[in-house]
Amino acid sequence: MATMESLIGLVNRIQRACTVLGDHGGEGSSLWEALPSVAVVGGQSSGKSSVLESVVGRDFLPRGSGIVTRRPLVLQLHKIEGQSEYAEFLHAPRKTFSDFASVRQEISDETDRITGKTKHISNIPIHLSIYSPNVVNLTLIDLPGLTKVAVEGQPESIVQDIEMMVRSYVEKPNCIILAISPANQDIATSDAIKLAKEVDPSGERTFGVLTKLDLMDKGTNALDVLEGRAYRLQLPWVGIVNRSQADINKNVNMISARQKEKEYFETSPEYGHLAHKMGSEYLAKLLSEHLERTNWTRWRGESQSETAQLYTILEMCRAFDRIFKEHLDGGRPGGDRIYGVFDHQLPAAMKKLPLDRHLSQSNVRKVITEADGYQPHLIAPEQGYRRLIDGSLGYFKGPAEASVDAVHFILKELVRKSISECEELKRFPTLQTDIATAANDALEKFRDESRRTALRLVEMESSYLTVEFFRKLNTEPEKNTNASLPNSDRYTDNHMRRIGTNVSAYVTMVCDTLKNSIPKAVVHCQVREAKRSLLNHFYAQVGRREKEQLGKMLDEDPSLMAKRETMAKRLELYKSARDEIDSVAWR
Repeated sequence: MATMESLIGLVNRIQRACTVLGDHGGEGSSLWEALPSVAVVGGQSSGKSSVLESVVGRDFLPRGSGIVTRRPLVLQLHKIEGQSEYAEFLHAPRKTFSDFASVRQEISDETDRITGKTKHISNIPIHLSIYSPNVVNLTLIDLPGLTKVAVEGQPESIVQDIEMMVRSYVEKPNCIILAISPANQDIATSDAIKLAKEVDPSGERTFGVLTKLDLMDKGTNALDVLEGRAYRLQLPWVGIVNRSQADINKNVNMISARQKEKEYFETSPEYGHLAHKMGSEYLAKLLSEHLERTNWTRWRGESQSETAQLYTILEMCRAFDRIFKEHLDGGRPGGDRIYGVFDHQLPAAMKKLPLDRHLSQSNVRKVITEADGYQPHLIAPEQGYRRLIDGSLGYFKGPAEASVDAVHFILKELVRKSISECEELKRFPTLQTDIATAANDALEKFRDESRRTALRLVEMESSYLTVEFFRKLNTEPEKNTNASLPNSDRYTDNHMRRIGTNVSAYVTMVCDTLKNSIPKAVVHCQVREAKRSLLNHFYAQVGRREKEQLGKMLDEDPSLMAKRETMAKRLELYKSARDEIDSVAWR
């Protein structure tokens, strides 16, 4: 089970990477095509949202009339132990949501951000991760509800647009279809079943979900459907009892609703014998177990298939990524060198800056005089101060860029070490090269962003000076008594030294600030991104490659293949010799 959970986690990360890189599925060759997924399909008002909320155990989906779901929602459920529930969105990675009413509002706002406050739809998915002790590890894709008629405010093509979007997901051979149908309508008219039958005629990847069982006409039941007589699927039908509108209005929580649903089936004369195979909790476990049983076997069993090749490549990428993170986080040596850049190299480089020469008495006098121009300053030489400070701070760009480059060099070295230490990769030199190239390309992009950010920090210090620092200083000049001297000589050497001292003190303050802020920028833009998305672009590229290209990535070292062949022949000789010895011994 732990292996399966790691597979689900891998799939989740790849799906998030696909979204970031613009791969949303349903658009020709796509990495999404090779990933297992569960698509939730149903007509409007079929109870689709209630099923998802029951599986999660929380109210979090927008409600309303007409088309509420206007973008695919990739819902990734993560089971945690002994912690409070919370949610995260891919488009807001630094924000955690513990209030699920806020989750509902964020889904609406993010939908409007792409589609506008209209009734149009978009195929760009919203990624929502929910961490809770009340869920199983599972990924579901909530799709817009199928409709038959365009209403006011919707384009005439909305019916076809929604169907095409839903088809783009459910036509994929690795997609499990969760077909939602209300029990109080004839199953023959179910939009979800009709579509599922077209794309999965054998029914081998369709789960039937029957909602609103408690709303059926008195004296009727859905046993023919649930037991597979009305419409047979190779996978089970599961009955669900949704919360009533009265329960929703009273804010009855989903945990209580689950218990109420369980009691309904256990006490029902029609469905009591099926109670252990009914309800939203059973549905979630059933889907998770099906992914474990079917997709795991498919990915590992078909050794020569394109899917198996892709899985092998991704597993080795994951092994490399794990080793790389261990180097950064301290499990393996190397990450401490990054701290050395911040603790030793950066301060040492700043200490070597030629600030003494720039703030020498002769240069201070020269800059002050030039800054005054034809009109001498009246009180304090403000323009001179600014020029001296701006010139001094410009020197800090060198150490900032040097820190960025030093960390970049360390990260590249850790990539090289991680590849050499990854046992799984040693057989595949081509894949080693591809991973190294992709990782280094990503590191180049991270370095460029880090350089821009670090230089921006220096420029910000020049753009706006800390006024309070100078208000505390005594800037009154010491006038020379000889009025016949030119303006440049009207200030004593002591006054010029004081200006140099004041500027030096201010630059020292800024230096202390940059010693802290530059490492933060470098870690945020380079180290953090390397940990989070080093191979994201590579994943997307691999997903678009043909089987032959994937096979070339898994080409082994020719010398190793020759050695294996030699060993195999030697083994056959040993076996033959053993058989000869055995035959002689028994005579």
